[in-house]
Amino acid sequence: MQFNVMHTIDEKPGDANHTYLEMEFGGRSGIFDLYGYVDLFNPSNSSSSEKDGADRLFMKFNPRMSIDAATGVDLSFGPVQELYIASENIIDGGDAGYKTKWGIGSDVMVPWFGKMQFNLYARHDLQNHEWNGYQISTNWFKPFINFENGSFISYQGYLDYEFGMDDNNGANSSHGGAMFNGIYWHVDNFALGYGLKLYKDVYGIEDSAGFPSSGAGHYFAATYKF
Repeated sequence: MQFNVMHTIDEKPGDANHTYLEMEFGGRSGIFDLYGYVDLFNPSNSSSSEKDGADRLFMKFNPRMSIDAATGVDLSFGPVQELYIASENIIDGGDAGYKTKWGIGSDVMVPWFGKMQFNLYARHDLQNHEWNGYQISTNWFKPFINFENGSFISYQGYLDYEFGMDDNNGANSSHGGAMFNGIYWHVDNFALGYGLKLYKDVYGIEDSAGFPSSGAGHYFAATYKF
């Protein structure tokens, strides 16, 4: 588990600049693999924050259940090490902000990167009680410079891409996503990093001058790891 202090510049959608706290957690126990985080926006309750008056909490919870471990059958093939039943659950400001996705996941060995997750989900629209599109997600963590004192620099990040969504509403796009590219320095219980996040119609929101959902955002992070 770790705590992050994050500052964003031009976060999409909406080009938001703000500072928030994040608790990040994850691990493997038996057949279950877990990752998630909880964000607290405007932690100082400042009236000048761009998040003033907005929902304060955002949570993402990504449990996966290993099919290999649950069945006792080795399903690995080629670079694929393990298969999972995977889900992604998001809570963002009450019932209207609750989203869930279900599908198949995998751990795959990739040259240079090592082990990466690849998950393919079907998106469930809880408000309309229907399935609406798909999402493919991957993430990585690759130390690439090591120092004599045990510290290291890593390239870490993720890619979420949604497609096949209903775009009948003029404010919606049938596809979109985001890619986070982070360069972080890690030492003992601490880390400092910068992330360049690239957006394209993120969350299926059609990009517009009044509410940008495409472009680049910048993230600065200070981390304490337990």
